[in-house]
Amino acid sequence: MSFAKVYSAQVHLLVGTIVTIEVDITKGTLHAFNVVGLPDKAVDESKDRVSGAIKNSGFKSPKAKNQKIIVSLSPADLKKEGPFFDLAIAIAYLKASGDIKFNSEKKIFLGELGLDGTLRSIRGSLPLVQEAKKQGFKEIYLPKENAVEAALVEGITIFGAGSLKEVIEHIDVPTSKRVGIPASDKVGASGRKIIAQPKTKINYTRETKIGDFSDIRGQEGAKRGLEIAAAGGHNIAMYGPPGTGKTMLARVFSGLLPDLNTDEVLEITGIHSVAGNLTRELICFPPFRAPHHTSSYVSLIGGGTFPKPGEVTLAHRGVLFLDEFPEFEKRVIESLRQPLEDNIVSISRARGSAIFPSNFILVAAMNPCPCGNAGSKAKACICKPSDLDRYKRKLSGPIMDRIDLWVSVGNVDYKKLGGEGTGDRSERIKARVITARENQKNRFKKLGREISTNSEMNAKDLSTMVKLKTVVRDVLDDSAERLALSARAYHRVIKIARTIADLENSPDVEANHILEAIQYRPKVNS
Repeated sequence: MSFAKVYSAQVHLLVGTIVTIEVDITKGTLHAFNVVGLPDKAVDESKDRVSGAIKNSGFKSPKAKNQKIIVSLSPADLKKEGPFFDLAIAIAYLKASGDIKFNSEKKIFLGELGLDGTLRSIRGSLPLVQEAKKQGFKEIYLPKENAVEAALVEGITIFGAGSLKEVIEHIDVPTSKRVGIPASDKVGASGRKIIAQPKTKINYTRETKIGDFSDIRGQEGAKRGLEIAAAGGHNIAMYGPPGTGKTMLARVFSGLLPDLNTDEVLEITGIHSVAGNLTRELICFPPFRAPHHTSSYVSLIGGGTFPKPGEVTLAHRGVLFLDEFPEFEKRVIESLRQPLEDNIVSISRARGSAIFPSNFILVAAMNPCPCGNAGSKAKACICKPSDLDRYKRKLSGPIMDRIDLWVSVGNVDYKKLGGEGTGDRSERIKARVITARENQKNRFKKLGREISTNSEMNAKDLSTMVKLKTVVRDVLDDSAERLALSARAYHRVIKIARTIADLENSPDVEANHILEAIQYRPKVNS
């Protein structure tokens, strides 16, 4: 046989795409080895990796024969990127040359090959397996480093291998048994089979301790604001002089969020796997991303010639912490408008467009001025008026409107710093947050669409789900008129008040909930 067809896959944006690998061999001509189907440089170089791997796995190298080899990757109009196809190309060649025989239907082969035939890990294995299952495939062969991640998906058999030779020994039908036996479950020529990877169980154990709220001295107002933000999924900004604990509060904040469920673990792990920054097999807790204030627009929002996810997508269902918020480039700050409002980010480029999820909680921290001493009674501000004006103008009204809660983090009395920790432990606060979120989920079951937190409600949802009494509405209207709130800020006050009521297990929003919510609006004209 001089023709063979096997299946592989690659990541396209955040999802997998099945790719068919076809190999045709023409003997008796001058040697040629061509890969067609819009391959990039990494795919084109697979010819050398595959040849070396085949030779060092006990077979004759494709380049040692006088033959023309054509490898076709379809669909032909899809750009093929990365080393996903090395294993599939090698297997397809060996089948086309008659060196091995097996039934290739319902099987996917993934992995980069070393010159010695070893299989190296790839990125994005989870979305690739999910797409393979959706397309009806039954078995997947990939590097053993990716097997634990891939085994999160039920209903498909995962085989993690260490080398090309191991895969061949598993799938190859012995020469004496080949006639009339196309079944895929026959023992290979060596009799050795790869043991299928067992279903991966989610382990909700943190590798590193993130700290506890009770370890932070004072700052009860900021702690209250962060509890409300966690309960309702609200964006929050903390402002105050340097060294008052803003960064510490932000890092401990992620421990207040409920653990991810199975679907969310699959979603978040898949995103980080595609991005190539998966440091462990699974992401079981809400991600915490803290890019530096020198980060570029593309690194934060995503993009590139072929759109890739940025920090706002890597923080999906978790926390995006922007320390020194006004120090980010103005363009970067303004680019947060869409993800903060719509929980998605839409990227369009000449070679493609993409819509990435970005449903995160923004936690911003900032000093009152460049030197950090504006408004301080103990230290004098040394900033020029022009510096203060420029610093304030970095945050536009639309951005400030999209941040629900603004809390002051002031200096702590030295006596408190030397004493014991104050306030509830993170465990107790998290329990209240989980209860509040359960209240929200139960209320949102009446809606025709799926939302999980108060921050996701639109204007129509507010009129349906949050009925305000006349006296409560009067308090809200009076406060809104006095503070000159925008329509967006007006609705966000209602959302915050609803979250405060949920924390108190109150079925209705009362006047005191509205008044507390009003206190979290910025104390400047926006």
